[in-house]
Amino acid sequence: MTISLTRSETRAPASGMTAEERKVILASSFGALMEWYDFYIYAALAVYFGALFFPKGNETAAFLASLATFGAGFLIRPVGALLFGRLGDLIGRKYTFLVTILLMGVATVGVGVLPTYEQIGITATVLLVLLRLLQGLALGGEVGGAVTYVAEHSPVHKRGLYTSSLQTTATLGLLSSLLVVYLLKTFLTEAEFRDWGWRIPFIVSLVMLVISVYIRGKLHESPVFARMKAANTTSRAPIRESFTNWKNLRSVLLLFVVAAGLGAIFGTGHFYSMFFLNKTLHVPLETVHMLIGIALVVATPCYLLFGWLSDRIGRKYIMMAACLLAAVCIQPVFKGLTHYANPALEQFQQQGAVQVTAGDCKARLFGEPVSACDKIRGYLTDLGVGYTFVPASNPAQAEVRIADRTLQGFDRDAIKSALVAAGWPERADPAKINTPMVFVLLLVPILFLAMVYGPMAAFMVELFPARVRYTSLSLPFHLGAGWVGGMLSFVVTAMNVASGDVYFGLWYPVIIAGLAFVIGMLFVPETRGRDLAT
Repeated sequence: MTISLTRSETRAPASGMTAEERKVILASSFGALMEWYDFYIYAALAVYFGALFFPKGNETAAFLASLATFGAGFLIRPVGALLFGRLGDLIGRKYTFLVTILLMGVATVGVGVLPTYEQIGITATVLLVLLRLLQGLALGGEVGGAVTYVAEHSPVHKRGLYTSSLQTTATLGLLSSLLVVYLLKTFLTEAEFRDWGWRIPFIVSLVMLVISVYIRGKLHESPVFARMKAANTTSRAPIRESFTNWKNLRSVLLLFVVAAGLGAIFGTGHFYSMFFLNKTLHVPLETVHMLIGIALVVATPCYLLFGWLSDRIGRKYIMMAACLLAAVCIQPVFKGLTHYANPALEQFQQQGAVQVTAGDCKARLFGEPVSACDKIRGYLTDLGVGYTFVPASNPAQAEVRIADRTLQGFDRDAIKSALVAAGWPERADPAKINTPMVFVLLLVPILFLAMVYGPMAAFMVELFPARVRYTSLSLPFHLGAGWVGGMLSFVVTAMNVASGDVYFGLWYPVIIAGLAFVIGMLFVPETRGRDLAT
């Protein structure tokens, strides 16, 4: 049966945005903004959660555990994609992404009232992980539903522009979370913020939840899905239909590749740059949040620009150019951040002043450090100090050489004293931070993200038939962007710990972005102009 095109699909190119389209975009975008804010407020506070919800004694392990919990929200997203994607293709787009926003809001408020590890022990850790998983589950259903809903309301010649408005919400959600934290830290003392102030950003999301549910409740079903429902042509088994048909499965695999490239850029530009500046370069967190926040503001219109441009020249080459540029620029950008944010640290790194020689060294990522070597490497990593590692034949041997001093065993105070004497800066000197250049370097990967993410929503929707669109695009997107991007900070940090090189882990996003470019150029089709009603 042939399904007629919607009025949005057939409207003449000269017409402007209708009142219904404006309502759809604003309602969908506000809800998506609320969900991204809820999801990213954890990232803005990850440096605190290690001490709040995990055992004390190993700062690096606690921070890694905090990052892993942040990443867990991304890891569960494919499950939410399957669950809510199936519902969206069975019962409709509107009601499904109404459920996701309720789930996200409840989980976020739950984090805000959660007792800490000091109060209820390991139960706090378990509950934090569970709430984070609920957030990820909700977001797994939100993205596919929102982009499908907006795209199916959009005219073909403005699909990239209209759907790119949704893509800005991820950046605006992160920006909102950083702004809330920045304002709270401005008006509260550090002790007050660590004690109770960190809860406020989670609890205030309740207000946004009420507004979002009210607005979304007034929306109508997608015209494409409504026509399928009336014609009785909806899929009865969207999961099976999505992944057993080779043509559809091929599109699923290609979307996974492109989404992985997006995830590499997303995780590097939005999150790891924040951790790198604060944890490795010792730039004050307030300064980091301010600079990244300004970069996000500057970059936000670029999502719309590249969405609009993709309506003119196509989606594929804009996204592939972003992957190539990211693969080439990530390493130089982060070395440049060191040069302009903490030149004294760069000079110290160039001296190669630190060497660890030990026999029993396992580079443990979690739990209490066991051997002296574990403690030395963990402590150096926590200080942002790179080092060379020399294996020793004697398992009991553990020493660290810093410049012309050799220290036996693990002595926290002695190591730090020797580092300072050798020229290691305990914190970045505000007078020597080249703020304009740091800002420019932070902006670079965020602009690459706008290039790939702006056209991404339209590209994803156009890849798949209407019957299984919600399911088919949701899973590969969250596997690629969610798993690669969500776990990127953890993987990069873990690689740095294992290697002793603060830049080594950055090869991970470089390789992912490079592979996405090569495979995308060879196999990804151009989708601009495809009919969404079929």
